[in-house]
Amino acid sequence: GDAAHDYPYDVLWLDIEHTDGKRYFTWDKKNFPQPAVMQQKLWEEGRRMVTIVDPHIKRDNNYYIHKEATAKGLYIKDESGKADFNGWCWPGDSSYLDFTSPAVRDWWSSQFTLDRYVGSTPHLHIWNDMNEMSVFNGPEVTMQKTARNLAGVEHREWHNVYGMLFQRATAEGLVKRSEGKERPFVLSRSFFAGSQRWGAVWTGDNAARWDHLAAAAPMLLSMNVAGLPFVGADVGGFFGNVGEELMVRWMQAGAYQPFFRGHAHHDSARREPWLFGDAALGRMRKAAMERYALLPFWYTMFQEASETGVPVMRPLWMSYPTDGSAAGLDHQWTIGEDILVCPVVTEGATKVNCYFPGDEPWYDSRTLKAQDVPPSKWVNVDAPIDIIPVYQRGGSVVPKRMRLRRSTEMMRGDPYTLFVAPSRGKQAKGRLYVDDGHSHDFQDGEYALREFRLEGRKITNSKVSGRWGEKDECTDWIERIVVMASGGLGVKKVTVEGTGRELEFVEENEVLVIRKPELGVTENWTIELS
Repeated sequence: GDAAHDYPYDVLWLDIEHTDGKRYFTWDKKNFPQPAVMQQKLWEEGRRMVTIVDPHIKRDNNYYIHKEATAKGLYIKDESGKADFNGWCWPGDSSYLDFTSPAVRDWWSSQFTLDRYVGSTPHLHIWNDMNEMSVFNGPEVTMQKTARNLAGVEHREWHNVYGMLFQRATAEGLVKRSEGKERPFVLSRSFFAGSQRWGAVWTGDNAARWDHLAAAAPMLLSMNVAGLPFVGADVGGFFGNVGEELMVRWMQAGAYQPFFRGHAHHDSARREPWLFGDAALGRMRKAAMERYALLPFWYTMFQEASETGVPVMRPLWMSYPTDGSAAGLDHQWTIGEDILVCPVVTEGATKVNCYFPGDEPWYDSRTLKAQDVPPSKWVNVDAPIDIIPVYQRGGSVVPKRMRLRRSTEMMRGDPYTLFVAPSRGKQAKGRLYVDDGHSHDFQDGEYALREFRLEGRKITNSKVSGRWGEKDECTDWIERIVVMASGGLGVKKVTVEGTGRELEFVEENEVLVIRKPELGVTENWTIELS
């Protein structure tokens, strides 16, 4: 369906039903007879697969994971400290591995090698669920507080870190699978301080309700402020059947949140975008395209978060701490400090009340025009079902990739477009981070962090750090430069400084578009506007 409807995506997710009787690391042979072939076909389209692996292990002596874990004594014990704890979860009677033990984590990480996880490939990644941990017949749906780990410490002392340690062991397993060469991806439901080092987090089993859409932003902002940047909520809601309008609005909001995934209960009505009709499909495709176009900016913001801990999805008060009106707002947010998002989260709404902080202009991402803002800074902006109001801060440069592909992998090598939003003083700056996108080589300097500036009548690209591109391994280039509010510049000619090469440009409605400058991303250059 995705190919026929020109709809991009990166990952197919398999929940617990893909296994042989809820035995993790196995496959339902009837529905998935050739899992490796299936994954390879996905990878040929630049796509990956993610399978679910939970911490509860089916108590089946013919199941190799359980048999080995029992023989090695890797399970959490009951109150006596002698017998393996027995709890009820998806497989029925289950034992729970003690991820507080480094030895157990090491054993677990070895299960992800290709020879152990039969049917897996290097393009398979993992989703950890139920890792609070969930015990259906336990108090508060978890393990008794008096259960003991292998060191004899009661569950009450380590409950909150269990999920993080499980995600850690899984991530270390994917790194081990590639012999340390590839970055892992692991999604987790449970988290703790430090979980950001091991993977992404989602907010759990929400529902297809408007109030759950509205609740997603405050939750994700709180998690970002707490140091967990790679977070998201299930688009469309997990429980229940989602209507067309709610699905469109959720897709629009989710496209501007850090982790972007659709996920539903198996009893919910199917919700592929093309099942809602052509009009809704077009709206959701547009939202997805906006997400993909903005990936270079997202990637740059995540790099900044990895170095500094600053959130990717930010409440307005972070950038405007002295603005009392911004302090309590959690229905809108910024990506970094340059993209302002004002989603519609109310059924039937075609306008949304948006607050525009600061003294610089905010440019509409669709029209590229500065928003008229009164002294109160509140504007009831138009938001018909076709759009989500999004704005770029004056004084910023935002890199995008504008060519629609079927997946992120297929965008490799595509050129960039720079969107330059001048401040009132006709200046702007922004950064772009690039590396190979999959290895750990960036830790050895194999990356490029570039800074683009508009100063007066010059647009420059300069190196901040990294040596990516110094040996010709980077072929990324600039396809277009879009300068908003260009009317006051009176541009008659655009040239590359030092070479005198004249560049093609067009200026309409105070938007200057420099076409095909064909300048390298990792090259230092200056463009003169005269």
